[in-house]
Amino acid sequence: MKKQLKLTAAAVAAVMAFSLTACGGGTGSSGSSSQAAGTGTGETGTGEKVTIKFANYALLEDAYTEFWEGVKSGFEAENPDITIEWVTAPYADIVSTVTTMAGGGDKVDMIFGEGTWTSSLVDSGLVIPVTDVLSQDYLDQFYENSLEASTVDGEIYTLPMYMSPFILYYNTDILEKAGVESVPTTYDELLAACEKISGMTTEDGNTIYPFGQTTASVAISGSAINSMVYNFGGEVLTADGQLSIDNDGFKQTFEMLKLLDEKGYSPENCKLKDLRNLFALGQLAMYYDQSWGISGVENINPDIISVTASANPLAGGSGDGASLLSTQTLFYCDNGDANRAACAKLTEYLMSDEVLGDYLNNIVPAYPTLKTMSMPDNPALQGSTSSIDKAVAAPSVPAMNDLNLELCTLAQAVTVTGTDVDTAIEEFRTAANNIIG
Repeated sequence: MKKQLKLTAAAVAAVMAFSLTACGGGTGSSGSSSQAAGTGTGETGTGEKVTIKFANYALLEDAYTEFWEGVKSGFEAENPDITIEWVTAPYADIVSTVTTMAGGGDKVDMIFGEGTWTSSLVDSGLVIPVTDVLSQDYLDQFYENSLEASTVDGEIYTLPMYMSPFILYYNTDILEKAGVESVPTTYDELLAACEKISGMTTEDGNTIYPFGQTTASVAISGSAINSMVYNFGGEVLTADGQLSIDNDGFKQTFEMLKLLDEKGYSPENCKLKDLRNLFALGQLAMYYDQSWGISGVENINPDIISVTASANPLAGGSGDGASLLSTQTLFYCDNGDANRAACAKLTEYLMSDEVLGDYLNNIVPAYPTLKTMSMPDNPALQGSTSSIDKAVAAPSVPAMNDLNLELCTLAQAVTVTGTDVDTAIEEFRTAANNIIG
């Protein structure tokens, strides 16, 4: 069922909060064809000229401009009756830009964004179900967990372009020098490896931390902590978005964070960008990140890639190493049959090895969501390819951003301030119930 457009100040503010999380970048043919739900063919149907208004913050980021401009020129050359008109704004402002436009009666057709925006954009009434644009046959070619991450109330509201769990990056040189013979696969093995690495320094005397997990007060850190809960077989929310923290995996996650901190194995209160910087400088042996985070590492120190590898998330407690799935996605708005058909054609063009394949290998390392696309051959990702099989689509609620920040507060309580785990969890319970209701 379509939502009525209700761009209230609260709805816009909720989406804006999501848009301040860490982004996965600005983003060839599979032989499959998408179909516009309105026409059944993917053609514009009338032969009229169609303009797709495409909201995309990545156009303003130097690393991605060439790719997206290439998408525009290549697609328009193949489809002379369709023009792409970019709607641009900085990352933190793109959602407010499109919602303000819609409030004035000028809706965009497509939005490039993050899966974490989905619940709030749906709640605002701005976006439409993907099945209004693309055929079910086409959607059946996507990995199921990527579509689950895009679903609200049983409807798929955003098309995942590419995805990543939180994976373990490690410095092969540091592990070898420390005598760690194999990459950890469990948290017990992690602790044993950390003990060997502890006390090591770089050639210029800087401390090498054995392991890093982001806990700073930004929403993406909360997502990373949530992912760690899944490592231990726990959960934060039930499938219908209710608080669910009375499980062993939830408690074991924060016990582990506290232990890593007490032993001095992890730097305190770091953002992902801080961990990427430490890893790039050779001061961090292992850390959790999304696959595309390695691009930030390489930008700081290109040489570090020669000693960088990845592994699947660790298993702890009764867990099997499941991880939280993150996606970069396409949202659609309704400007009539011809525009929806044009959006279907653009989507099909984008989602191919010829167009998106090189991007996922060399610009934003990530895993494709379309089964017919090739897996990346980026050497840094080879060790974690199977992590997708255990990646979990977390329940999505409009207040998820605030809940993620409270997870950060809980992590900081057991590490920075030294609060005991049980007390900190009860404080989190109170705050979380106030948020979720």
